Amino acid sequence: MQNIVSTGIENALLMRALRGEEVSRPPVWMMRQAGRYLPDYMKLRAKYSFFERVETPELATEITVMPVDQVGVDAAIIFSDILVIPQALDFEVTINPGEGPRLPRTVQTEADVDNIVVSDIEDRLHYVMDALRLTRSTLPADVPLIGFAGAPWTLLCYMVEGQGSKNFAKAKAFCFTQPKAGHKLLQKITDATILYLKAQMEAGANLLQLFDSWGGLLAPNDFMEFSLPYLKQIVEALKPHPMILFAKGCSHAYPEFTASGAAAIGVDWGVRPGEARKLAGNDITLQGNFDPSRLLGPIPEIERMTREMVEGFGTQKYIANLGHGILPNVPVDHAKAFIDTIKSFG
Repeated sequence: MQNIVSTGIENALLMRALRGEEVSRPPVWMMRQAGRYLPDYMKLRAKYSFFERVETPELATEITVMPVDQVGVDAAIIFSDILVIPQALDFEVTINPGEGPRLPRTVQTEADVDNIVVSDIEDRLHYVMDALRLTRSTLPADVPLIGFAGAPWTLLCYMVEGQGSKNFAKAKAFCFTQPKAGHKLLQKITDATILYLKAQMEAGANLLQLFDSWGGLLAPNDFMEFSLPYLKQIVEALKPHPMILFAKGCSHAYPEFTASGAAAIGVDWGVRPGEARKLAGNDITLQGNFDPSRLLGPIPEIERMTREMVEGFGTQKYIANLGHGILPNVPVDHAKAFIDTIKSFG
């Protein structure tokens, strides 16, 4: 199947910023923008379970398009979840109201890893591709559609731990005490992720983001062993499609991210703009890094701090975003103030 690229996409601000071209203002979108803070999303949440929303293309499309229409972001990111990859590898995932994700079956031994079969990823996750195709046909022709996946290390954390954790100590212990099994599991997740992201591009995604939400739990040397090689494999396998690497708490790895051939680096709020640029160099686009909690403050303060952020990064080779996902209790008009302030730079 040929990759679907709508007329005008290549001239969109986001695509031009990823290529390092001159733009009139920074493009802007927000991680987790399709969801929890939007009243219309909450109405759907009251009627349908989480995975009903994810696995029903019409619902996923409606949710994906909401922030484009209601908040004015410059790009859409498909409504889905990073844990669809474990599901495709035959690991049950439950997400019940009031609690985080749970995986009843976990990986504990090398034998458990050997039993994992990577096959039929596109078929198993066809609903994501169906949602991408429907969303691409629904969005305005000049609004890019972002596909995404969780990084192998972050997915390993859930597959070993079985649920969220403050430190994912079991996952780290698994890799440190059974490194052969750890690397074997990371490679299987990587293989599945490459197949999944290639299918997303063919289905209509215009660019991709890889989320290593728990990369910062690893010491720098451990990150270089258990995360970075697999991120690099994915970036290399998806070329020439543009990839944004977001690894929370991993600014030490920015030079390696730049060298990987990624189009952009997502920056969390723990790094100053100037420091991020110094680490990453001048040849790559940066994305970030507004603290989502700051969107709970007064609108004039949001506007001031947003301007300060852009002035720190500069308007070129820069994508305005949050330093992590938007919080569910952020008022919509506060999110819109953030977006509108970025647009005022034009």
